[in-house]
Amino acid sequence: MLDFNQITLYQYFKGLKQDKEPPQAIILVQCVEDSFFFGLFGQIVVSLREQQSVRVEQFILRSLNVGESESFWIFTKIRCVISKLYSRKWVALYSSFCDSVGYNSTSVQPFSDLVDLYRAWRCWREVNTKKILINLVIDDVLVGDLVNDSYLRFKPAPTVNFKDRYLWIVIWQTYRDVRRAKEYFLRVKPKVYLTSYTTYIQHGVALRVALQNGVKVFSFSNYQEFAKELTIGDWLHTKNSDNYANDFNKLQEKEEKLAQAESALSNRLVGIADAATAYMKKSAYSKSSKSIIPNMNGKVVIFLHDFFDSPHVYREMVFPDFWQWICFTIETFNNANIDFYIKPHPNQINLSGGVIAQLMSSYPAIKLVSSDINNKQLADARIACAVTVYGTVAHEMAYLGIPTIACARHPHISFDFCRTAKNREDYAEMLKSYNVIEVDKLKLRQQSLMFYYMHNLSAGEGEKSLRNAYLNFHKVSGEADNENYELISHLNQIAIQPSFKNYLSKWLIELNG
Repeated sequence: MLDFNQITLYQYFKGLKQDKEPPQAIILVQCVEDSFFFGLFGQIVVSLREQQSVRVEQFILRSLNVGESESFWIFTKIRCVISKLYSRKWVALYSSFCDSVGYNSTSVQPFSDLVDLYRAWRCWREVNTKKILINLVIDDVLVGDLVNDSYLRFKPAPTVNFKDRYLWIVIWQTYRDVRRAKEYFLRVKPKVYLTSYTTYIQHGVALRVALQNGVKVFSFSNYQEFAKELTIGDWLHTKNSDNYANDFNKLQEKEEKLAQAESALSNRLVGIADAATAYMKKSAYSKSSKSIIPNMNGKVVIFLHDFFDSPHVYREMVFPDFWQWICFTIETFNNANIDFYIKPHPNQINLSGGVIAQLMSSYPAIKLVSSDINNKQLADARIACAVTVYGTVAHEMAYLGIPTIACARHPHISFDFCRTAKNREDYAEMLKSYNVIEVDKLKLRQQSLMFYYMHNLSAGEGEKSLRNAYLNFHKVSGEADNENYELISHLNQIAIQPSFKNYLSKWLIELNG
């Protein structure tokens, strides 16, 4: 069934679609099954067509489905009926501004798909360690991290079971995706490809093959910048933060910028959403819990992630998933007789409750802190250190005077308030020595504000205005009770931004290059 927002956007784009002179270039867009991306990609296409004629093709990415591995009958039902009907709806919606389907990740190609099934079976039999899986390459395309994360999300499971036949299915679909993407990008040679995310095989395979073939690829999902141009060296949709510290030190009027950051970050800590946390359904600081807080003076708190979320959204992950990370962390603390607490993620999906139960069964002595107790309350309770893989909690706790230990190339990588491990041995030593480094709370606070400014406020006024329009449309596109004019009005607010027009100019240059 179509909802009100989808019908409104479909009618809007359909009314603007016109036949013009033969197109000069081809754009490929993801057929993302989400009203926000449907509206955003449609507006980009409409605005480009106001400047010149272009051919727009859609990539149908639906392949894996959550829970389809429960049984053969559920798998067959979802694949043959439910998934096809759902995908057909979105293909029809995107046809309001797309000229045709470029390629479909599950189109039936009997002989080739059988060959891929056999190749995937052989691969599955040989993949028996996390290291082998993460480094898996199929036909010159690095796909291991995508396979790993796709299994976690769609099985769903907190870690990969190498004996599970569903891993074979995921690898098979990856072979199919690589083959279809290579054939399409070699044959059609689109100039520009617009993608939502870069994680999981549905997103990651196409963009990596596109980049190998010289296609300009742009993603739209990191909430700090409107569009990020991806490259072979940086194909993640998350904002590159490697040089934040050096870049801040080159700025003029630093005190004014720190004051801007403090105003925004202090608002977040009282529950007011900002651009960096727009994806969260519930603020981690929405209210102060009335729950009794145990004596946490000098204790360590481990901040859990959503076990089914894509861990490889950042580079240089020490652990392949959040389950191995938390198990290693708990065992390291237990072996060193270090007292610690665990806090669940405030926005984890319901399935994570079962994983936490499994965790408590494996480690009966662990102590949980309610996710309703916000991080400011934990800092006020004088915890000694926070542990995360790459969470925003790192700069939040630094602002509150608490250092952090992490183990990935996270957004805070260029600052000292977060000690970052490069391997498991390094990580274990950091955990065991969490309290040996003298804490300079003023330095932690200042570096936290430097990070916040660079990550969220350093863009020009035009870019920030575009981001605000983008986030406003994101909000209304997810609401069910909009009026026609409100939805389209917010979409048009994106199109009239000067920075949006700058992006259009860049894309037009690429299309005519």
